[in-house]
Amino acid sequence: MRRKVTVGTRDSALALWQTRWVIGQLEKQHPEVTFEVVEMKTKGDKMLDVALAKIGDKGLFTKELEIAMQNKEIDFAVHSLKDMPTALPEGLTIGAVCKRDNPGDALVSKDGRKLSQLPRGARIGTSSLRRCAQLLSYRPDLQLESLRGNLNTRMKKLAAERLDGIILAAAGIIRMGWEDMIAEIIPFNICLPAVGQGAISVECREDDRDILEMLKTIEHSETRVATDAERSLLRHLEGGCQVPIGAYGQVKNKRLTLSALVSTLDGSQVLRTQGEAEIDGAKALGIEVAEKLLTMGGKEILQKVRSGE
Repeated sequence: MRRKVTVGTRDSALALWQTRWVIGQLEKQHPEVTFEVVEMKTKGDKMLDVALAKIGDKGLFTKELEIAMQNKEIDFAVHSLKDMPTALPEGLTIGAVCKRDNPGDALVSKDGRKLSQLPRGARIGTSSLRRCAQLLSYRPDLQLESLRGNLNTRMKKLAAERLDGIILAAAGIIRMGWEDMIAEIIPFNICLPAVGQGAISVECREDDRDILEMLKTIEHSETRVATDAERSLLRHLEGGCQVPIGAYGQVKNKRLTLSALVSTLDGSQVLRTQGEAEIDGAKALGIEVAEKLLTMGGKEILQKVRSGE
């Protein structure tokens, strides 16, 4: 094993926390290795005045890091799995998926109220079409405001823009040590998570055997299986930031379950279904559940969303 390994990451506080956590886990197994962190800004970090759905989401938060890997400027990159496209650039692979933290969406409200307790017409900040659609399905009276920026920026905007609440991934808030600010982790029957939400992934070159061998030591097999099913579903539906799709895979009693939904942008129609399989059938399960959604009317919903109707 080489003595020095170069690790790429976005430069946000949360991304750096996740990168340091990954390095900390690796150092326990490989004390002989020195890790050097290289910070970068991605397109998604720079274009903060445009909604994610309008930018396009292929490599929005990963491309610059992937180019650095392909050029052998870094050995691997640490990502939030939910930011990773389902189709990776040629020559790159997910070397490890780490144990998932809480996958849910969290409400941070100005006075600690839960979603059901917010006043009529409450203003909620979120950048996610998936969250908007499900929140409007649950409470059509809510006024949803576009909210971009890193975790620290979004927290500041809660007060600065006089919002009643903001919705963020629970895992990020918890990792930053702000758990006491969470008013409620929204139940899955109201808001199903994004594909891969709560999991940290490590991307590397698929021909780098040393790095792949090292990353095996931080792989969490149940999280990998569950998120493989979710990503398979997303790939089959050809979804991303522009489409309201939610999914959650889970391994219980050596069986894999997958729940998923497709929604209209206004939340007036939400299609939900689920499936179950052996744990070695993750990708097939993703396709099976995706097909169920399409035949339930998901095909028409997705066509309308993509065409802007």
